Amino acid sequence: MKWIHPLKIGSFTAANNLLLAPMAGITDSPFRVLCLKGGAGIVCAEMVSAHALHYGNEKSGRMLRVNPKEHPVSMQIFGSDEATIAEAAKNAEAQGADLVDLNAGCPVKKINKAGAGCVLMKDEAKLGRLIEAAVKSVKIPVTLKTRVALTHREWLGARLAKLAQSAGAAAVTLHARAAVDVHSGPPNIPALAEACAAVTIPVIGNGGVQDASLAKQFLQAGCAGVMIGRGAIGNPFIFRDIIEEFDGKTPSSHTAKNRLAIYLDLIRENVAYYGERIGVNRSRKTAGYWIKDFPNAAEVRGAFVRLDTLAEIEALFSATLARL
Repeated sequence: MKWIHPLKIGSFTAANNLLLAPMAGITDSPFRVLCLKGGAGIVCAEMVSAHALHYGNEKSGRMLRVNPKEHPVSMQIFGSDEATIAEAAKNAEAQGADLVDLNAGCPVKKINKAGAGCVLMKDEAKLGRLIEAAVKSVKIPVTLKTRVALTHREWLGARLAKLAQSAGAAAVTLHARAAVDVHSGPPNIPALAEACAAVTIPVIGNGGVQDASLAKQFLQAGCAGVMIGRGAIGNPFIFRDIIEEFDGKTPSSHTAKNRLAIYLDLIRENVAYYGERIGVNRSRKTAGYWIKDFPNAAEVRGAFVRLDTLAEIEALFSATLARL
């Protein structure tokens, strides 16, 4: 069976069915561009507050901007009010997003206190209205990202998938862990399978995918696609790796030398996008994911976080790559 194939979501078709998950502080434009180079079929932006957009928050407005190099891109919004969700969806479409995604799975307390994220799983009528509001406001496909459960007492994946479908969503992404688990523990494959069997729209599985083995389990359960989040931090070429694994090949990015070369590419993208000072600072945040698993990695990492210019970083990486 062919596991990697084009993914049709409403009127949109992606080249393949491996997606980058939205991650706050991580999946900005430079990272999305790199993940597309790394084989992702669709990249998803970090979630943007519909409420903040409504009140003209400058930072939130910048987060909606779409780089011409980063298509296809899904812009994720969150909120608790139908009017602002509709407005945010329209803004995402106007900025060039290929899809718009509604978050109803984030377990972060600050988001939940505002009546958004996973607390929407408790009020299915309200969640349905929010999806409908977004769907009616745009011509691009609208998707829902949620979880299979709030706690381990009741599994909601199938019911929420049916709700999304009836409200007009073109696809639903299910994080296969309960909200109380956050990012720990094994994904619930049976809950995914139940949801896949309950609807005709694509169900995209998410949660804990680090390689082709778990991705295959999601696809065998009936998922139309696989969304990868934390597995892409430090390896935005994980999508290509999984494709190569399905083809019986050894993943090409699994060497320290390749990983450092990819990281340098990301640092350059950050500097080009944000300017040197901010671009270098943002690059430091994930250094531990990249500069590892080779002799003197800790020493190189320590030197890297003290550098302030791209030229200095390029010199350090050039010397390090020459030694590997």
